Amino acid sequence: MRSIDLTAASWRRSSYSNQDGGACLEVSDDLTAGIPVRDSKVPHGPVLVFPAGGWASFVAAVKGGRLPR
Repeated sequence: MRSIDLTAASWRRSSYSNQDGGACLEVSDDLTAGIPVRDSKVPHGPVLVFPAGGWASFVAAVKGGRLPR
């Protein structure tokens, strides 16, 4: 498994996130090779990096209501 230094990464979360900052995913646009995603409650915890195309498809499916509840 490869390690990526994200200590200087800028993180953002959805404007739909709860106001207390809990139960949110944070993403960074600082990598060209993929989209890092982390749990906002554990900012120094593990990070998953998804291929940009896969992440874009996931976001489009969420926005389009195409995921089962």
